[in-house]
Amino acid sequence: MIKSKDELKYYIDCDMKAKGFTHGIKDITFVKRIEAILVPQPWRFQELLRKAEYHVNVGSNLSKKIIGKFWKIRVEMYGNRCGYSIPLNVFGPGLYLSHTGTVVINSRAKFGSNARIHVGVNIGAFSRFDEKWSKNNVPVIGDNVYIGPGAKVFGSVQIGDNVAIGANAVVSKDVPSHCTVVGANKIVNEKGSIDMMQYGDLSVIPPESYAYRKLKKIN
Repeated sequence: MIKSKDELKYYIDCDMKAKGFTHGIKDITFVKRIEAILVPQPWRFQELLRKAEYHVNVGSNLSKKIIGKFWKIRVEMYGNRCGYSIPLNVFGPGLYLSHTGTVVINSRAKFGSNARIHVGVNIGAFSRFDEKWSKNNVPVIGDNVYIGPGAKVFGSVQIGDNVAIGANAVVSKDVPSHCTVVGANKIVNEKGSIDMMQYGDLSVIPPESYAYRKLKKIN
């Protein structure tokens, strides 16, 4: 949860690096910003999301709460243009939204670092008409998780680290770390998301990944 300007900068830089901007937010040129006004861009939504999280989280007095409300409305309006229904304070650093298009995330769901989310993804709770329904019956998702186009994850499930959820998969059961899930809760291998994404938050890169070995060589 972002509660300081240093954390805000860290989250934004991790998000931008996950999207391929090598130097983080510094790679966003004036021309790119003008383009993002005319044509909605995932990176711009993510930047607004992080700023809204910061202003809402530090809103301890009336004036700060008003500013937080302004930022929340602003990110919701831009999110509507992108097709996103993504609440505040759900994702850790290193978020990658692949494209504009429908993405729906429950406000009580929690993601770790380096989540890669494709279009058509829905992360939610059990139906209100289900006897198991509870507002807290939502997914908790670990670090370095890839979620393919059209995938659905719902209910009180724990998704481990370095997991890959395939296109159009339906996940309603716990998934251990380092697994790939397809279809309806079908685990097909133990490789998971290794080397399927660019890592923005370098603190949680899996040692077995090419990105980790490359980072070690550079350092």
